[in-house]
Amino acid sequence: MFKHILIPVDGSPTAQKAVEKAAGLAQTFGSRASVVYVIDPYPFTGLGSDFAYGQAEYLSAAEAEAKEAIAAAQVVLDAAGVQGVQTQVARSHAIWRGIIEVAQAQGADLIVMGSHGRRGLEKLMLGSVAQRVLTHSPLPVLIVRD
Repeated sequence: MFKHILIPVDGSPTAQKAVEKAAGLAQTFGSRASVVYVIDPYPFTGLGSDFAYGQAEYLSAAEAEAKEAIAAAQVVLDAAGVQGVQTQVARSHAIWRGIIEVAQAQGADLIVMGSHGRRGLEKLMLGSVAQRVLTHSPLPVLIVRD
């Protein structure tokens, strides 16, 4: 049914639940799987040398976090017997847009991702990546709740 599943991760327990669900689907359908971690390269604004130093520190930390999240996903997919998993660290100013762009570029036909279930002021302030992917994606999206 699904030939290629894209699994966006962010290092959270909810994303790891989505990896487990996607691993089961990939195993059942014999699907290929790709794992992506999207980094916003400009999460804050500033000017001068202090900004440049802060930016470099942020990107270094984000790359390290991405590698850890992808490695954790790879362990689950390997244990499920999913072969040929592709991994990618992508950059996009809007995380949701980066997820959709990677899905389309890789020819995915399903996105499986976690949702933290934020509500109220927290959702208003932080937004919902899952909600935006669900709203804007031309592909089917399976949301795994925590």
